[in-house]
Amino acid sequence: MQQIFNFIFKNSHRMLFLLLMVVSIGLTIQSHSYHKSKIINSANFFTGGVYEKVNSVNEYFDLKTKNDELALENGRLKGLLFNLKDSTKLPLFDSIKGVKKTDIQISKVIKNSYGFQENFLTINSGQKLGIEPDMGVINSLGIVGIIENTSTNYSTVLSILNVKSQINAKIKKSNHFGSLIWNGKNAGFVQLIDVPRLASVKKGDTIVTGGQSTIFPENINIGTIENIYTDNQTNFFTINVRLFNDMTSLDHVYIVKNKDKKEIDALEKNTVKNE
Repeated sequence: MQQIFNFIFKNSHRMLFLLLMVVSIGLTIQSHSYHKSKIINSANFFTGGVYEKVNSVNEYFDLKTKNDELALENGRLKGLLFNLKDSTKLPLFDSIKGVKKTDIQISKVIKNSYGFQENFLTINSGQKLGIEPDMGVINSLGIVGIIENTSTNYSTVLSILNVKSQINAKIKKSNHFGSLIWNGKNAGFVQLIDVPRLASVKKGDTIVTGGQSTIFPENINIGTIENIYTDNQTNFFTINVRLFNDMTSLDHVYIVKNKDKKEIDALEKNTVKNE
C-alpha cells in the first residue's frame, strides 16, 4: 500500500496534467458540435468494425435457425404464387407506395440493444451508400427505427425501443392518428398515445405508420392493439401495441430513402418562419 502512495505522490503532477487534459477535451467536445460529430463518426467507425467481427461469429452458430426461417419464408412466397392468378402481380416488399426500388438500401444489423431505456442498433451501411440521419429503417415485418448517426461504412439506429423515439402512426381501419412511443418496460410492446376517444378501436386492430411523416412511407406495419386505456382527464386513448417484429432478433433491414424529404422539410420550415 505504501508503494502505491509513493507512486501517486511521485507522479502527482503528471496525473493532474492528464486529468485536466481529459476534462478539457471533454468540455471541448460537449460545447462544439463539429468536434462532437467527429468523435461520434470516429467511434462509429471503430466500434462498427468490432461489432461486425463479433456478429460474424454469432451468425455461424445461428445458421440452423436462419435456415428454418428461410424455409418458412419460401413457403409463404410459394403460397402467394400459387394463389395469384397473375404471378406478375406478386406484391414485392420494395414496391411500397411512394417508394421506388432504388430508394431502398438493404443492410445488416451487427449490434442490437434492447435491455435499456435508450436502445440503439448498429448496421453495416453508412455515408458511402448515401445513408443519412433521419432515414427510416424497416424489415419484412415492420418498422425498426430511425437512422441517428453515420460514419463512412456504418450507422447507428434509434430503435423504436427507445424512450426518446416518437413516430407518427395510425389505426389502419379508421385512419385515426397518434404518436408511437415506448414506455421502457417491455421489448414486445410499444404505446400509441394521443388517439382521440371518438376513434373506433378494438383489440386486434392493426397499427401502421401514418402519412404525416417524411421518414416512413404510409401503411408500414407496426403491430396489433393489445390493450386500450382511457384517461379520464383527457379526450384521448393510450393503446398498448404488440409489435409484429421480434426486436430482440433482427438480421437484415431496409433503409428507406425519401428523396423528397429535404424539399418538404425546407418548405415547411420556410412556411413556419413566414407566419
